[in-house]
Amino acid sequence: MNTTPLPEPKDRPARLTVGVVGAGRVGPALAAALQLAGHRPVAVSAVSDTSRRRAAQLLPDVPVMPPAEVLQRADLVLLTVPDDALPDLVAGLADTGSVRPGQLLVHTSGRYGAQVLDPALRAGALPLALHPAMTFTGTPVDVQRLAGCSFGVTAPEELRLAAEALVIEMGGEPEWIAEENRPLYHAALALGANHLVTLVAQSLELLRTAGVAAPDRMLGPLLGAALDNALRSGDAALTGPVARGDAGTVAAHVTELRRHAPQAVAGYVAMARATADRALAHGLLKPELAEDLLGVLADGTDGTDGTEGDAR
Repeated sequence: MNTTPLPEPKDRPARLTVGVVGAGRVGPALAAALQLAGHRPVAVSAVSDTSRRRAAQLLPDVPVMPPAEVLQRADLVLLTVPDDALPDLVAGLADTGSVRPGQLLVHTSGRYGAQVLDPALRAGALPLALHPAMTFTGTPVDVQRLAGCSFGVTAPEELRLAAEALVIEMGGEPEWIAEENRPLYHAALALGANHLVTLVAQSLELLRTAGVAAPDRMLGPLLGAALDNALRSGDAALTGPVARGDAGTVAAHVTELRRHAPQAVAGYVAMARATADRALAHGLLKPELAEDLLGVLADGTDGTDGTEGDAR
């Protein structure tokens, strides 16, 4: 639950009409959260049948209409489209005169800061970049998950209080990100969250191949503990054969992966190398063991089975 006190009334946005351009997984959830805070969703644009159903579920009775009409109706517009589509969308809305002076335009892209909204700014809009650091399912559970969720906030200094107030009203925690740091900020989140899903999915597949009947039940406590330890202790939480320098065990892993899941070898080796580097830098991996370990990992990428690591 968000325990951050709401800004003083003079710093909080007035009750606003809200529009959503792009009814993907994010926009309807944010609009629903704003509705709980007293704002009023009035229009949403949705193209596919899936997005229309999502809008109907999260924003019942809110009419679906083209983006230009959404902007005509709303004081606050959420631009929740894919990153690559955002610049052209903003430019198009500005060029067609859809943007109104004084209108709050909020995009939720992690990659971009406020500058991507410059065409709308020149038309008189108020630009805000509010990126929720959360994965979305496109269901009502997303609204609940916003409680305590960090938002990467970038906006002109004069709009900072309004941006932070909107985040707090959605249940989130504002975290100010400088314009020039947005790509790095987003890369960090993608590295942790997106790649985690891939790693867990691969692990589940391998456990099934190994005959484990309930791999999710096996992984749940292990991964939960690993994540908690990593968040609390950083690199000091590293465990396992790489951090210990068990070159023979790592060689056996590479051999089995090459046999049963060759598509996973490159990822395993890359992550093992990164883990070894961090373990060595933090004094967890002994230098005399690192040489054999790195040799095994080199063998793992050159097409050999890595078993010669056992004899080193």
